[in-house]
Amino acid sequence: MADTAIVLFSGGQDSTTCLAWALDRFDRVETVGFDYGQRHRVELEVRPRILEVLKATFPAWSDRLGADHVLNLSVLGAVSETALTREVAIAMGEGGLPTTFVPGRNIVFMTLAAALAYRRGARHLVAGVCETDYSGYPDCRDDTVKALQVALNLGMERRFVLHTPLMWIDKAETWALAQALGGDLLVDLVREATHTCYLGDRSHHHAWGWGCGACPACDLRADGYQRWSARREAGAAQVAAPGDDGP
Repeated sequence: MADTAIVLFSGGQDSTTCLAWALDRFDRVETVGFDYGQRHRVELEVRPRILEVLKATFPAWSDRLGADHVLNLSVLGAVSETALTREVAIAMGEGGLPTTFVPGRNIVFMTLAAALAYRRGARHLVAGVCETDYSGYPDCRDDTVKALQVALNLGMERRFVLHTPLMWIDKAETWALAQALGGDLLVDLVREATHTCYLGDRSHHHAWGWGCGACPACDLRADGYQRWSARREAGAAQVAAPGDDGP
């Protein structure tokens, strides 16, 4: 049986990079997105375009890219009073977590992705969570993912493997990973097609892509792009500099 992976694919920078990572490793890859009444639901609108461009631009990956699934999780938005599901200001909350934290979101996402994987005969789940640029969200931590993997395997009598390729890298390294996986073509796809902005802004264009340029998600993406670009330019300058052949 082919090695199949389900990628939790939101349409953002992180999940698109993880999708490329999975396509580079597994025989077959399917994607799943979630409609939970998010304020930045434009991310759902960009997903089909990203998949279309990936298939057209990377022939080696095209045959591996299978079905896309979108699950309705409106109940999650209904029980969440957060800045991602309501017109609430983005700020630090009383418990030390930002108001963009949607309680239980990633736990629910991964659980439903596992249920889908069970039905689709997939063993691997891939998610773009990380502990480096994660805004303090507790459900992005490595301990949470490991505990969830144990619970899912016990509860479904399967041996799912939860992969988190970005867990220990920052946004600059995420841009570098995209470059390593798909070169400038993939970097350009991430820049122009993906969506990260919490406010759903697709009217302002920057070197790093589309977004308001002021929310925490835009700040992380912009800072990472700037640091990655600076390192890339420094490396190119070093290669271009004449060597010292000695006396």
